[in-house]
Amino acid sequence: MRLPLSIALLAVSLAAISGEVRAAEPILQAPSAALAADAASYAEAMAVPAPEAERRLALQGASVVVTERLRAQFGDRLAGLFIEHSPEWRVVVLLKGEQPTIRLLMPTGHLKVPVELRGGAAASRAEVLGAIDRHRGQIAAVVPGSRGMGHDPRTGELVVMQRMSSVIRPAAEAEAELRRLTGVPTRLRRLQASFENAGAAGGSRVEGSDGSGRRWFCTTGFLVTDGSQLGVTTAAHCPDALTYRGPDGEERLLKFTGGWGTAYRDVQVHTGVGRAEPLFFADQARSVARPVTGWLTRPMTRAGDWVCKRGEASGASCALVEMTDFAPPGELCGGLCSTSWVTVKGPQCNRGDSGAPVFIGTTALGVLKGGAFLTGGACAFYYYMSVDYLPGDWRLAVSR
Repeated sequence: MRLPLSIALLAVSLAAISGEVRAAEPILQAPSAALAADAASYAEAMAVPAPEAERRLALQGASVVVTERLRAQFGDRLAGLFIEHSPEWRVVVLLKGEQPTIRLLMPTGHLKVPVELRGGAAASRAEVLGAIDRHRGQIAAVVPGSRGMGHDPRTGELVVMQRMSSVIRPAAEAEAELRRLTGVPTRLRRLQASFENAGAAGGSRVEGSDGSGRRWFCTTGFLVTDGSQLGVTTAAHCPDALTYRGPDGEERLLKFTGGWGTAYRDVQVHTGVGRAEPLFFADQARSVARPVTGWLTRPMTRAGDWVCKRGEASGASCALVEMTDFAPPGELCGGLCSTSWVTVKGPQCNRGDSGAPVFIGTTALGVLKGGAFLTGGACAFYYYMSVDYLPGDWRLAVSR
């Protein structure tokens, strides 16, 4: 299917350009074809046949209602909830205290979701997040070169990132002190990495200056509306004055409407997008566009979910969610970062992916903020802001 010119060209969100110049029209990918494309990347990464990959992604989507029920059922005992891919696909619920391992098949629609209950965790998720809130400053004092922290739902531990060049004592010694301090199980993850906002770059490309004469580029995320006007998102740490550059080289000056970049948000909205449809580019060449048919909140997102992004710097790629409760280093959030960020495994992210859309199929998940970059520039992981945190009256525009 070919897109009409009116919806072909405003970058990842594809707001259309009003003008006479015609460009090669992107192919509009139906939701079923979009999910099949993401399943193909899963099949390659997990070394499973294409039909099995499609079955697993169908289970991933259908299991959201199941995991929401499990969260409510286990409440304060919940130490972690994640997707396991080997030896078979299943939802795993990690519980605090003693619990015999139980395997279930939970029906949802025409599917049955494999679920495994496991016990043995020393602390609940709520206790780990509470420990981060109470002891964040002291943790940084115990761990020189601390570069963020979060909750690992696979083990129920508090994970503290540390720069390798700052290590002054054995990990076991530091972890023991952290356990005494916080009262919860703690693990150090040491990386020779810098944690940075992903520079300035785009889902389609936008460019601007930071006032010093230096030019930056960012990625647009999704089309949004406040009920009276349309806008497009990117990251708040990108320049305020941005010019959109379409796949054919066409330029459009966007109007800065507002930016929100502290604690749990990193997003800004620009209007002046012209007539538009809620679409986003999903491929490197910006030749394939997908409609936004819905979204998932952060509580609905699980470690182990297969998700994709399209950044202007690193292109299109898919990988597994690692943590759904991560706090980047404080200086990257205009002060202390909250534990509301979602991390996704590398190695495909780069400086310049800021604002990029994160999605699965035609479902929107979030807007990319930054990454952990190893020595030499490789991506250890990236992290994004969930679409839960769009500001004020702004909400995702959804295809009808």
